[in-house]
Amino acid sequence: MKVRMKVKMAMAFVALFLFAGTAAAQDTTKTTHKKTRTLTGCLQKKGDDANEYKLTTAKGGTWELKSDSLNLGDHVGHRVTITGVVSNAKMHGAKEDAKAEAKEHGVDKDSTEHGHMTVTYLKMVSESCPD
Repeated sequence: MKVRMKVKMAMAFVALFLFAGTAAAQDTTKTTHKKTRTLTGCLQKKGDDANEYKLTTAKGGTWELKSDSLNLGDHVGHRVTITGVVSNAKMHGAKEDAKAEAKEHGVDKDSTEHGHMTVTYLKMVSESCPD
C-alpha cells in the first residue's frame, strides 16, 4: 500500500512539473508572433472597398483590418480596442523580427509594426481620435 502511495505522489509531482513547464513555455511567445492580438488605436476607412479599414496604434503601427462578423464602419474615426486573428502570424513575426534587427543596426529608421488582421471583437474607447 505504501508503494502505491509513493507511486501516486511521484506521478502527481511529474504531472505538476510538466504542467508548470508548459505554462512557462507559453509565456515566452513574443507579442509580434502571437496568432491572436489585442490592439488599441484609431480606426479609419481604407480604400473604396466596403470592408477595408486601417487601425493606427499610439506607437505608429498600422494594421489593415477586415471582419466577417462586425460592422467596423460604425466606428470609423473612433478610438477602439480590437481583438482578432493575425493573417499569417508566423510570417508576420519573422518580418517584425527582421525590421527590429535592421533598426538595431541603423539600416531601417521606419520600423513600426504593420500587419493584417481579421477582427473578432471591438470595443469603443472614445468617439474621437486622438483622445
